[in-house]
Amino acid sequence: MPDVPQPNLSRITPFTGHPAVVAMTPSRHKLVTLTAISWAKATGSPLYFAYVDITRIVTRELPDGNVHHEEAVIDVAPDDTWKDRQADCEAFLHEMVDPSGVQWQFRYLAGRPDRALTHLARAVDASTIIVGTRTRAAGQRKKLRDFLNRSLALQLAHHQHRPVLAVPLSVVDWGTELTAE
Repeated sequence: MPDVPQPNLSRITPFTGHPAVVAMTPSRHKLVTLTAISWAKATGSPLYFAYVDITRIVTRELPDGNVHHEEAVIDVAPDDTWKDRQADCEAFLHEMVDPSGVQWQFRYLAGRPDRALTHLARAVDASTIIVGTRTRAAGQRKKLRDFLNRSLALQLAHHQHRPVLAVPLSVVDWGTELTAE
């Protein structure tokens, strides 16, 4: 078994001046975006927002964190095209992030979310990865997404050395579920 590099003080990327990678979901929770903006202002660092399309597969990873991708063959029909999803994400970010004055870029990735986000974080030398927690929703696509994603924050925390900031989006408190908008 090969020797896998473990977390170590020498591998910590300083927060100040190094970007954060922010995972976007189809629901694009404002709380994750606002948390990322707050983090960027506190550290003076840019943000890389990334949407990982699980219905597409990576054909080539590029050194800058971008990927070439193609449609995967699955039994769930997409609601829209990948270009529509990309345009929707970018429009959301222009509305939410531009007024904040924070520097940001958007990346449309493909494949397994944990691997895609880790690749991007390595490529841009990110200091942290910001993700939202799972929320409950119905539908076949959601069930497939949940199966493939499981707990993204947990997968990231166990498979790479950067800190993971998990933003709670749905909590159960005293028997009442509260959900962030």
